[in-house]
Amino acid sequence: MTANPRACRPRPARKRRSPPAPRKLNCWEYKKCGRGPGNEPKCPAATDVQADGINGGIRGGRVCWAIAGTMCGGRQQGTYAVNIETCLRCDFCQMVLREEQAETCEDFVPPRPGR
Repeated sequence: MTANPRACRPRPARKRRSPPAPRKLNCWEYKKCGRGPGNEPKCPAATDVQADGINGGIRGGRVCWAIAGTMCGGRQQGTYAVNIETCLRCDFCQMVLREEQAETCEDFVPPRPGR
């Protein structure tokens, strides 16, 4: 009786797939303010296409502290210079800081034309 040559071959190891990275929340999702894309009125963070992709966010959704006039806390915020102290105490900004392993949220100010 002849042995089956296939029976003696080791099976090739299967490649393990890494689980997909968890999707990063944008400020309007985290704060549940209802001012993200597709809603009215929109926050400037939800319309800032120059910030798209920064910190893995949609538009300015993960760099909202650097965008003037955001609608955080139910009221319109000021410019970056006025706003940054409040933003640095924000739980969302602190979460992004941890996730991106940054020293300060100021590390993620998007470049603007003319700067």
